[in-house]
Amino acid sequence: MGQKINPLGFRLGTTQSHYSLWFAQPKRYSENLQEDAKIRDSIKNYIQKKMKIYSVVEGITRIEIQKQIDVIKIKIYTASPKLFNEKRPREIEELQRNLQKEFFCVNRKFNLAIIRIAKPYRNPTILAEFIADQLKKRVSFRKAMKKAIELTEQANTKGIRVQIAGRIDGKEIARVEWIREGRVPLQTIQAKIDYCSYPVRTISGILGIKIWLFIDGE
Repeated sequence: MGQKINPLGFRLGTTQSHYSLWFAQPKRYSENLQEDAKIRDSIKNYIQKKMKIYSVVEGITRIEIQKQIDVIKIKIYTASPKLFNEKRPREIEELQRNLQKEFFCVNRKFNLAIIRIAKPYRNPTILAEFIADQLKKRVSFRKAMKKAIELTEQANTKGIRVQIAGRIDGKEIARVEWIREGRVPLQTIQAKIDYCSYPVRTISGILGIKIWLFIDGE
C-alpha cells in the first residue's frame, strides 16, 4: 500500500484544525475555495516584495481565513519580527487596502491580525525555509539537515524527519535522501504531527523538501 495521505488531513478533527473556516452552499463551494487560494497568494506576493526592501526572511507559517457575512478575518502567523512591527504600522494597513481593492469587496471588509510564534523552530515551514536557504548557498545537504535537527532539539521536540528529493548536489540522477531523529509516529492519529512540503529552486533544478515534526502538547 502506498503512503500518500497528507499527515495534516489525516488528523483533521483530532489534533489538526482547518486553515479556512466558513460555510457555503455546494454551488459556491469551489468559488470560495479559489478565493481563499487567491487571498493567500496575494498576501505572500506582498510579503515577498517587502522582503526585498527590508532584507528579511519570509517566516510565514500559515494563513487562516475566517469568513462571515460582512467581514473576512485573516490571521497571519509569522516568526519574522522585522516584517510587521510597531515601527511600521502602515504595512498592515497597506496590505488591507490592497486586498480590499483587488477583491473588490464592497459589502465585506478585511480584518487582518498578525500573530507571532514564540518558538519558530517548532514549525516545519520555518525549518524548510532554513534548509532551502542553505541549499541555495551551496551548503552540503547533510550539513543543512543536521543543523535543522539541532535547532529542533533546542526547541524541545520529540522527533523530526527531514527528506530532500531531486538532483541533490547537482547529480545527474535524482534521488531521495532523508534523516530522522527521535520518534515520528505517522500512523498514530492522536500524535501531534506537523508537516510541510516546500519546493526550492537551485541552479541544478528544483528540490523538494519535506519535514515531519512530532510536537508534544502546547
